[in-house]
Amino acid sequence: MTMNIPFNKVLEKAQDYKADMSQFLRDMIAIPSESCDEEKVVLRIKEEMEKVGFDKVEIDPMGNVLGWIGHGPHLIAMDAHIDTVGVGNMDNWEFDPYQGMEDDEIIGGRGASDQEGGMASMVYAGKIIKDLGLEDEYTLLVTGTVQEEDCDGLCWQYIIEESKIRPEFVVSTEPTDCQIYRGQRGRMEIRIDVAGVSCHGSAPERGDNAIFKMGPILSQLEDLSHNLKDDPFLGKGTLTVSEIFFTSPSRCAVADSCAVSIDRRLTWGETWEGSLDEIRALPAVQAAKAEVSMYEYNRPAYTGLVYPTECYFPTWLIDEEHVATKTLEASYELLFDKKPTVDKWTFSTNGVSIMGRYGIPVIGFGPGKEPEAHAPNEKTWKDHLVTCAAMYAVIPQMYLKELKK
Repeated sequence: MTMNIPFNKVLEKAQDYKADMSQFLRDMIAIPSESCDEEKVVLRIKEEMEKVGFDKVEIDPMGNVLGWIGHGPHLIAMDAHIDTVGVGNMDNWEFDPYQGMEDDEIIGGRGASDQEGGMASMVYAGKIIKDLGLEDEYTLLVTGTVQEEDCDGLCWQYIIEESKIRPEFVVSTEPTDCQIYRGQRGRMEIRIDVAGVSCHGSAPERGDNAIFKMGPILSQLEDLSHNLKDDPFLGKGTLTVSEIFFTSPSRCAVADSCAVSIDRRLTWGETWEGSLDEIRALPAVQAAKAEVSMYEYNRPAYTGLVYPTECYFPTWLIDEEHVATKTLEASYELLFDKKPTVDKWTFSTNGVSIMGRYGIPVIGFGPGKEPEAHAPNEKTWKDHLVTCAAMYAVIPQMYLKELKK
């Protein structure tokens, strides 16, 4: 069955839909959709899925939009998170981040690469499947997921745990510059709290300055950041202090508390327990009797649903010889007559839950480039939309073929 995939026709169809994908992407960009405020863009995506002929489209209680094609026994999913970060300092933008911009080659605007472009390509891959009759012994689930920028993977925790949906494998359409990505470092969000005693600033010896107590801790954290585990493929674990907080009765008083947030990236072989323990073991942390903890996420979705989780996002990696990797490599070679580049993400994706928590294989292939994410003047490339739509249209049947080898 899969030997009869009309690769040239798939490419022609993807090219024919370039303008439709570009307009759909611009429509999504024009709708501000930061985490927990995605309802309007979700409804726009639902409208497009229904327009191109998805068999079923629904919105779950968390607010994720789920589009279904086919009724076969092999469940394959493709995922794009459709929330974005904010725009930051407008002085850094050369165009309006929501009105966006477009020329013959690129589309600009918040979410262009990260990652509403992936959604545009997935929806039109569904149309190509319908146009060319590529349904087979699979069911394709296309997900537009929420709250990823706030808490990556939470949406898939809900889909797997509460909706009881468990695909055989998932394609993440996060930006990969049209390369195949098979892993990423994990991450966790850590907090260190130091207590002090306030007093009048004119006589600081009467109190216990929590900010001063935090000073040696910061220095030792910096030293620790240079001595973390390394992995030949995923790279080095990292640690950075991202926020600092304090309390004090006034500017004329000794601070009675100080806290910092830490963004900790975990390479292969590092654990959340070990990451907390190595900070707790620092002499300055022990001397200050500091509390080291992991943040919890409990922000309501736009639907009002609260689905709390700890801010730990596991490292994941699939093998070079895995059927998912081989599926994408073969799809790419047969479509484009050249070998793909296989690499990994620097940032984090919904794969932290899909593969990291639940062991469901994830493979990445998406339009746009990783450095565009969260940056001013964010953009993606129209040719990427075409390339990815063609890939997504053939991957399900190619997966069935690889399973039979």
